[in-house]
Amino acid sequence: MQLVIPEVESAVQSMLHNLSSYVDYKTPAHLPPQHVGPQSYVAQAGTTPYWYETINHQGISAFGPSGYTVFRNVKSYGATGNGVTDDTAAINAAINAGGRCGEGCASSTTTPAVVYFPAGTYLISSPINPAYYTQLIGNPNAMPTIKGTAGFGGFALIDADPYYTSNLNWGSTNVFYRQIRNFIIDTTNMPVTSAATGIHWPTAQATSLQNIVFTLSAASGTQHIGLFIESGSAGFMTDLVFNGGLKGGAFGNQQFTMRNMTFNNCVTAISHFWDWGWTYEGININNCGTGISINAGGTSSPEIGSITLIDSHFTNVPVGITTAYTPSSAGNAAGSVIIENVGITNVPVIVQGPSGATTLVGTTGSQTIAAWGQGHAYTPNGPTSLQGSFAGNSRPASLVSGSSYYQRSKPQYNTLPVSSFQSTRSSGAAGNGVTDDTYALQMVINNAAAAGAVLFWDAGTYVVTSTLTMPPGSKWVGESYSVIMSRGSFFNSMSSPKPVVQVGTAGQTGQVEWSDMIAILIEWNLATTSGTPSGMWDVHARIGGFTGSDLSIANCPTTTGSNPINANCIGGYMTMYVTASAQGLYMENCWLWTADHDIDDPSNRQLTIYNGRGLYIASTAGTFWLVGTAVEHHTLYQYQLANTKNIFMGQIQTETPYYQPNPGASSPFPVVASLNDPTQTTTSDAWGLRILKSSNILVYGAGLYSFFDNYSTACSAVGAGENCQSAIFSIDSTASSVSVYNLNTVGSNQMIQIGGTSYAGYAQNINVFPDTIALFRS
Repeated sequence: MQLVIPEVESAVQSMLHNLSSYVDYKTPAHLPPQHVGPQSYVAQAGTTPYWYETINHQGISAFGPSGYTVFRNVKSYGATGNGVTDDTAAINAAINAGGRCGEGCASSTTTPAVVYFPAGTYLISSPINPAYYTQLIGNPNAMPTIKGTAGFGGFALIDADPYYTSNLNWGSTNVFYRQIRNFIIDTTNMPVTSAATGIHWPTAQATSLQNIVFTLSAASGTQHIGLFIESGSAGFMTDLVFNGGLKGGAFGNQQFTMRNMTFNNCVTAISHFWDWGWTYEGININNCGTGISINAGGTSSPEIGSITLIDSHFTNVPVGITTAYTPSSAGNAAGSVIIENVGITNVPVIVQGPSGATTLVGTTGSQTIAAWGQGHAYTPNGPTSLQGSFAGNSRPASLVSGSSYYQRSKPQYNTLPVSSFQSTRSSGAAGNGVTDDTYALQMVINNAAAAGAVLFWDAGTYVVTSTLTMPPGSKWVGESYSVIMSRGSFFNSMSSPKPVVQVGTAGQTGQVEWSDMIAILIEWNLATTSGTPSGMWDVHARIGGFTGSDLSIANCPTTTGSNPINANCIGGYMTMYVTASAQGLYMENCWLWTADHDIDDPSNRQLTIYNGRGLYIASTAGTFWLVGTAVEHHTLYQYQLANTKNIFMGQIQTETPYYQPNPGASSPFPVVASLNDPTQTTTSDAWGLRILKSSNILVYGAGLYSFFDNYSTACSAVGAGENCQSAIFSIDSTASSVSVYNLNTVGSNQMIQIGGTSYAGYAQNINVFPDTIALFRS
């Protein structure tokens, strides 16, 4: 089911109208459609081998068609990459082989694919259209170029959600599980004044762009756009470079985390058309006319909710940020901005307000903005109007590298030879969704860690009937989101819950790395006390809502009446538990999702699944980074932090269960005092974020949403009084040094409780759709 919000639809349609020439771009009439000369080809010599290209590919789809192939090399389908031949048809053939989820298909998990591009220049004359559940991966050691011909026609070189009709093919808040990484996207063959677009990427959770260079025309009058996003509920991207163009990025989405992005010689680096919350970390903008534009809609009908910008630098940019914010703007919290640790060199105007007025003056020299903001502040009482400098967060030494927060991109192990990898299927695991793979998996897990090898999880669904243990020294890499799925009575006791994956044991130290997989019910015990922190990248939890799970539309439909709880739809006890002994974990783009709908149902019908607790961090030593994470639809809470410290959270996002308060959060999971469970009443709802007895909790953007009351969205409609639930964010009276930048809530009457007392209500902080507090300090 696609959630339709009229205010969002209006903003999206306005964006599409203003940029209709891009959406409807056709082959220029005066140019032949496929004219290209051999001079455009530059040979790439001395390519470094990439292990993923040469490893034995034996991944399967456990519930897909017989003989289905997950891995596809585009050259096996006729693409040349020679810079001369039109490779469009061959690339799309590689994507679509096997009856995949394309035009007219709502969504599917049964036909995943990795489409691999060796080094080369791939000329295309019309868009590449990735099907649902597709990863496009290039060779990171010699990144392939996707280059439009002079006669290219279509929305974008890579159109990841096409307008086959007047609507997107996939509802953009339901487009999950896809990636594009390691490419050069080149529009420079296309006319300078054409409405050329590199990637069209309306998207939701569990998606990412990584390690991409956008090469756009930088000539006078350029109209090229690198990355176009008009809608969705995302999301994460990192390590992107934009060279040239009218706009590096044209963005509209509920929320996003974007990290390590560089913009060179763009007219406008980033142009926002609408958003609720956006976190930028490590952004470098060089020699652009405007850095970030967030003035869409003006002061009378603003479309921008908030942005948070940290650890970034602008060089030779006349105007850093343009806004439409005034304290009296319609939607009195609209256009909230927080800046922290942002350097400038030759930026005369840092923030420009309505009508070109200077809000924050810059310099032709160099300086660093320690902290500056505009919007509403609660410290903790409020609201007060903020538009100026304030004292930035005191950053714990354990969380920073130099003056900036520690960050690390997902490792691709591209310098390792294929001999450094071991394979799950080569070691006896079936991955077929039927065979019990527990023993085979634990053997290869132990062997790979002991040998210092990377464990490659060939695509598949691996059934386990008891806990898998991930020892120190492990490095796990999935393929097309390899799935670990539990089965059997071992996991069925609510009084004696067992994890499916246990990372380390209590008191154990060491380091692990885990990427590109789906698992459930994770217990993290490992302490990484020195050196490189442990990491999880693109590791997601999915409880129900897919083929192969009993938690499907056939068994767990919605229950809007006073039906008894279906015990067969109790999906889990806790999705991820970070125990007291754990320390030093970096999580990036991880989505812990209790399914609200069935991805493999043609109509995406809603489900009722009960899953007790979301992400619980109980580490006493702390030191965690949560970058672009989301936790949704858990019964008691989404994020809970107790007896911990020193945690960075960058644009967290939550939704509470759609069925509540039927039943309330007290059912069906009894309160466990040793887990610091909240004490609920029968009519209460889940918490989005709960902080107890903790310190130095630093939140850089949060979207805590409650859209539904017993499956009805009337409670979250504009003007309805935000009465889906009474409160969504709780801090106990013993927590200290809690700082939140750009808190956005939906459907909650109270935005913040401290010690059970409301400190902020929605009515004083109304924004474009959510309610927003720019600065909160406990």
